[in-house]
Amino acid sequence: MAIIGATEEYNKARKLGTKDYQKALSEGHYPYLPALDYMLGSRTTMKEEKVGLKEIPLDFVVGTVTKGRQDAFARNFMPMLPADTEFGSKWISLYNYQTEEGIQDAITVTEFMGKFYVLEGNKRVSVLKYLEQPTILANVTRILPPPSDDIEVKIYYEFLKFYKCTSMYNITFTELGCYDRLATYLGMEIGDEPWPEETILDLKSAFIAFSKVYLAAGGGNFQITIGDAFLIYLEMYKFDHLRTPIADEIKKNLGQIWKEIRIRAYGNQIVFSEEPKLEKKTVLPIIDKIMTKTYTSAKPLKILFLYDGDPLESRWINGHEKGRLELEDIFGDVVSTSTAINIITDEEFDKTVEEAAADGIDMIITTSPIQVECALRAAVQYPNIKFLNCSIFLSHSALRTYYGRMYEAKFLLGAMAASLSDDHRICYVSNYPISGAVANINAFAIGAQMIDPKAEIYLTWSCLREISWTDFIKEHGLKLISGPDLVRPKKADKAYGLFKYDDNGDIINMAYPEWKWGKYYELIVQTVLNGAWDAESSELKDSAINYWWGMSSGVIDVFVGDDIPFGTKKLVSMLRKNITNDTFNPFEGNLISQDGPIKRPFTPKLDNVDIINMSWLNDNVIGSIPDFDELTDLAQATVKANGMPIITKSTVPEVIEDLAETQTPDANSEDKVSGDEVITGGEADT
Repeated sequence: MAIIGATEEYNKARKLGTKDYQKALSEGHYPYLPALDYMLGSRTTMKEEKVGLKEIPLDFVVGTVTKGRQDAFARNFMPMLPADTEFGSKWISLYNYQTEEGIQDAITVTEFMGKFYVLEGNKRVSVLKYLEQPTILANVTRILPPPSDDIEVKIYYEFLKFYKCTSMYNITFTELGCYDRLATYLGMEIGDEPWPEETILDLKSAFIAFSKVYLAAGGGNFQITIGDAFLIYLEMYKFDHLRTPIADEIKKNLGQIWKEIRIRAYGNQIVFSEEPKLEKKTVLPIIDKIMTKTYTSAKPLKILFLYDGDPLESRWINGHEKGRLELEDIFGDVVSTSTAINIITDEEFDKTVEEAAADGIDMIITTSPIQVECALRAAVQYPNIKFLNCSIFLSHSALRTYYGRMYEAKFLLGAMAASLSDDHRICYVSNYPISGAVANINAFAIGAQMIDPKAEIYLTWSCLREISWTDFIKEHGLKLISGPDLVRPKKADKAYGLFKYDDNGDIINMAYPEWKWGKYYELIVQTVLNGAWDAESSELKDSAINYWWGMSSGVIDVFVGDDIPFGTKKLVSMLRKNITNDTFNPFEGNLISQDGPIKRPFTPKLDNVDIINMSWLNDNVIGSIPDFDELTDLAQATVKANGMPIITKSTVPEVIEDLAETQTPDANSEDKVSGDEVITGGEADT
């Protein structure tokens, strides 16, 4: 009877194989198991290493090593041959053995790029996959792909470092940097030493529990890995919630962040709002009227500004606080604002938000990228409160980011600096090496190069451990400086904006970039009062909205001092008009980096993502982007919290190879620029 029952199971398995076979053909795919030898061709140049006896996830067993038995299995490892063949008989015998005794013998596999290919034991894999077993014992040999710039290869080598710490195969990602982020959420680091066994067991338990709930909710239909979704979950809810995982709690939490996972699955649909929506789109006026909340003096729009420092101590926060006060003057009693200062720890943040929610707060504004994770978790927990964070390029819908296209102002300052320089040498002091900052540097350099083809931009950073930017200036004998954007709230000095040292060593201020936060907050509030905020949420329901407004919106400008020559003022006015009217952009046309051409002449400007994620420096910049270890503790925290890939000088720019030999750098070319106090959030006063 056992043989008859096993034969029926074999036929069921064969039907699954036939179904998968036909599906593959209809989709134009190869219908049998892939063979690693065929995929790789000659492996003589590839390094191999013995991993040893390991319990491996069956879901990651995807093919065979050789071509021999390919046609006996469909792609899902289900059998294709009739039950009365020798193959069928052996499969049936293995099935009986598994159900009665349990298969103990290890299979032999080759691992390549995190997937397993069977050298010996295909039928054992088939039986256990049919019985939906999660793992199988295997002797593993690993083939290492040659290091390259291919994104999958880079991710794989990040996985190998993670594997050294955990011996875990089943957590995979589709983006760089994710293993480091996962380690951070666990309070660990990716290194050469194995993690504590307790931590690994907690991670395994949490991931298995999450996987079951996620797949049951339909996560398997998304084109992302379970690891990708798991990381999003950990962004919203601390890992402590999963140390003793409860399925119902995970299910509830997943429901709250499903939209965020969907955005990630659809390729991080990020929308840059480059101009404020001062009028909402009205498709159904009746519905709009019902859904749009009306604010009055009796029931004002209540906004909390939640600072991670003190406005009296921080240049950055002081600017936002002035903007908040302007906001009250503009809207009167229709808008009510309040502040919470020096909110440093996660516990303080959570308690402050909880109290604000109880008080009926409508909007919470956080001004530092270091606050992103706390703000994101709070935004999920309190969906009726509008949350904002002053940073760039966040791929979550629950929290909107806002920032200014500061590179426009930096371009003007670069042009002005070149017109005032006596020796073609200008110092640029940047702050943190985070996304958006490099665009500011390059825009400044391009502006200077357009006016003076011989202009050289000496780049230094205010966030380095070993050297201060003031010492850098003295060491190189620089007289004309683009320094910190903002003046100190206390002990104000003149070392900010564009300034120069006279023959006596005294500072002469000439110009500075203006953050007009009052105007920015006025425009944000207008979108709420006129219903455009909610309309935009409905219209872009599967997208993350990032406000990135510039000079045309009036949120960014350049202040020019009275002592600047008339011709220079006229030059700045002309360039400002072109930028404001969108007839010119520093990043259109020919762009040349320190390593060669980036973009051809007469081509459109770089898109927003390329501008924000710039990792190259213009060819007239003397200096580099610091490595992570060179940064101060505050700078490291800012870089980590910004949620962006850490930019380092080891990043290879995407140079146009065919231009490198045929084109010489044009002195008037438009190169790239970075910024200085971009997204600083409670920046250190230097």
